[in-house]
Amino acid sequence: MQGAALPSAPNSASASVTETGSTLLFPLISSWATDYQKLYKQVTITTGATGSGTGLADAATGTVDIGASDAYLSPTAKSQTPTLLNIALAISAQQVNYNLPGVKSLKLDAATLVKIYTGKITTWNDPAIKALNPGVSLPSMKIVPLHRADSSGDTFIFTSYLNAQDPSGWSSSNVGTTVTWPSVPGELGEQGNGGMVQGCGATKGCVAYIGVSYLSKTQAAGLGEAFLKNAAGKYVQPTAATISAGAAGFIPKTPPNETISMINGPAPDGYPIINYEYAIVNTKQSNATTAEDIRAFLHWAVHAGQDATTYLDPVDFQPLPSSVVTLSDNQIAKIGA
Repeated sequence: MQGAALPSAPNSASASVTETGSTLLFPLISSWATDYQKLYKQVTITTGATGSGTGLADAATGTVDIGASDAYLSPTAKSQTPTLLNIALAISAQQVNYNLPGVKSLKLDAATLVKIYTGKITTWNDPAIKALNPGVSLPSMKIVPLHRADSSGDTFIFTSYLNAQDPSGWSSSNVGTTVTWPSVPGELGEQGNGGMVQGCGATKGCVAYIGVSYLSKTQAAGLGEAFLKNAAGKYVQPTAATISAGAAGFIPKTPPNETISMINGPAPDGYPIINYEYAIVNTKQSNATTAEDIRAFLHWAVHAGQDATTYLDPVDFQPLPSSVVTLSDNQIAKIGA
């Protein structure tokens, strides 16, 4: 319920709110910031695409007011800074892309991706990939696996998918925003989702994991989008329907602190790599005015900012259902001085 703790507008005094973190969330939060500043000219919102790991760290140290992350707070991060919240802002997903001229459709599963990212599968015409794609003419081209070199929520959700479907091949100890990538000849590390798009676009034979908010950019770069195997054994791409189907079973299970993995859900038509996009915020702000301005912006984001046509559709995100909006509002109300 909206009350005094959830202002409908920011403080009338001039104010600056800073945000940095997830490159997946960056296109959306930048759009929010632009329109919010048009509504409330006394507020300046500075956004930055630095990777989820930096967003988490900067929110913890107070370097920024809001850290953006595709990953929820780890138990370690929460124990180190108990006053941090992860507030759901929208529902997102991750693509797996490839650069294979002439290959219009490709199916992949986590077990095969594990073998690619551990160097056990090195060419696109490997029997394991051919078995997933009968009738598809696959080249003998070398596979070039791309991964994020920065601390990344995209890495967290991608490695979560690998571990969920192939725990013996990809250990849970190697799931995180920063992981130890096995040494694979030709592998490339890139900065941000933009770097992944650029690197894969320039590298024939690449495979990469890229946030769905960069779908138009992957298409412009000529990258293919794989059909991924879900827990029900069906191969699907991230669309509004498959993302919503995958999220539906997790919505009622979302706890008050909104910390939940939505990877590899059981929905027959659900996409297997989906997640909440989070604002990481400290409940203890430097002063009451700053706290009020942060509350006002985040409250606006989980209400007016959920407009599909204006904000979510252009980045292929899905809106928060009303029950999760309530959970987010309850957390936003905890931000104070």
